[in-house]
Parts: sequence; structure tokens; C-alpha cells
Amino acid sequence: MIPKELLKKIRRIEIRTSHMVNDVLAGQYHSAFKGRGMEFEEVRTYQPGDDVRTIEWNVSARYGHPFVKIFKEERELTVMLLVDLSRSHSFGTADQLKREVAAEICATLAFSAIRNNDNIGLITFTDQIEQFVPPKKGSRHVLRIIRDLLYFEPEGQHTDISLAFQHLDRVTTRKCVVFVVSDFQDTNYEQPMRIARRRHDVIPITITDPREVNLPNVGIIELVDAETGKTVVVDTANKRLREQFTTAAITTADTRTEQFRRSNIDAIDVTAGQSFIDPLQKFFRKRKAKR
Repeated sequence: MIPKELLKKIRRIEIRTSHMVNDVLAGQYHSAFKGRGMEFEEVRTYQPGDDVRTIEWNVSARYGHPFVKIFKEERELTVMLLVDLSRSHSFGTADQLKREVAAEICATLAFSAIRNNDNIGLITFTDQIEQFVPPKKGSRHVLRIIRDLLYFEPEGQHTDISLAFQHLDRVTTRKCVVFVVSDFQDTNYEQPMRIARRRHDVIPITITDPREVNLPNVGIIELVDAETGKTVVVDTANKRLREQFTTAAITTADTRTEQFRRSNIDAIDVTAGQSFIDPLQKFFRKRKAKR
């Protein structure tokens, strides 16, 4: 039995993300991803400017004037969401946990997918595969995905992105658009990601909480690593310590960005507490320009 408060949260996410898909992202998702190919639709009379390579010679000969073939994009895609549910995603200082931000991003992508007649599936992972939801269409299916992202209780604590890619390879038989939603607090996933990139269109979405980059000056505090349980006491009044903390976080992010660039992977960076629509739109525009 799902708690009433969670049902309200699911409903709020549905309303909010549906609005953004309809009013803000309309058409951008469609234009960002290519369909599986082109299929013949009909013929029509040749018009000046038409590509002569599309002339249908048999029909043209039969009617005594030129006709051209019209093709439409064979649109139906499969979109897979690989979502990190490790303990570090249960952290949040900007009115939302990273897990809740991930749920809103995934809901937006899922509603965009079904509005374009695409299938949407889900793999949630920690240091083990937590759940696999096969790709389907329809609003009820999207609501099930949102519910699972918010309500499902994972058994694992740590992060193993490589394992998620291995499972993706086992459960998919054709090329997919793959969104990997994580804070990427993991190592040694670069090679599995490059291998997945050969078969799929892989798009990492990194979620970062502001306090993972900048420590506030609040005196002596105890920090706990959510995944390992290790604790450390730090004096945040120490300006040099705060600067070192920020420098280390920026260096880690820059290294990750460079790894994606070397693998020819377009990535999206999201900061909790800030709009994720702007980074999505920027990504969609960049993709459209490449088509």
C-alpha cells in the first residue's frame, strides 16, 4: 500500500513534468533523436526543388509526368533509464533529495518519450541490480516508473555503474537511447560505458548537490559518507579547508567531463535546487544541430 503522501508527490511530479513536456520541451526531444530509419509513405507530383533522386520512375512513366517518393521517419525508439539508487542519492540540501531530482528528470524524459510513441524502460541499480522494468508505452507505465523511483527500497548501498551497463547488454536486443542518471560517485566505469556507446546512444546525467561542491562556514561538523558509513569531523570555519574541498570537487567534475568527451559522449550536468530544464534544452539543441 503506497502512502497517501507519496501518491500526492507522484501526482505533483506528473502534473509538473507533463506541463514542462507540453509547453517547454515540445518538439525538442523528437528533433534530438533519430528514428530507426526511413520508410516509404506515398508518392506525389514532382515540385520544383525536389531532389531528383527521389523520382519514382515507374509511376512517372505511367502518368506521363514526374512523381517523387515521400518517406517518413520510422520513429519508434526504445529509451532506457539507468538510475542510481545508492545511498548517496538519499542526500539533499536544496529542498529535494538527489533521488527526487532524478525522479523528476526521468518523468520528464519518460513523458517526452511516450508523446513521441517511443517505448520507455527502467533499470535501477546500486552495487547490484535492484529492478528491471521492461520498455513499454503509455501514461500508466510512466506513473509506475515514477512510483518505483520514489518508493522502491533498494537493498544495496554502494554504486556500481559498470554492473548497470552489463545488465543493459543482457536485457536489450536492439539499439536504445540510454540515459544514465547518477551522481557518478564511482570508478572504473569508463570502459563499460565506451563499450555500451558502440551499440547504444548513451547520455550521462550527473546530479550534484550544491553542498557537494561548497561547504558552508558553520563551525565544527561531522560528515558521514552515505555509502561507506565512514565519518570525519571537520572545522568548516577553516577557509583553506573549504577551498580545498571545492577544488577537489571541481577537479573530479572536470575529470569526469573529460572522460565523457574522450568517449564522444554528450553529457548533461544538473545541480539540485536549480532548473534541470535548461540543461535538457541545451542538450536537445546541441543534438539537433548534429543531425
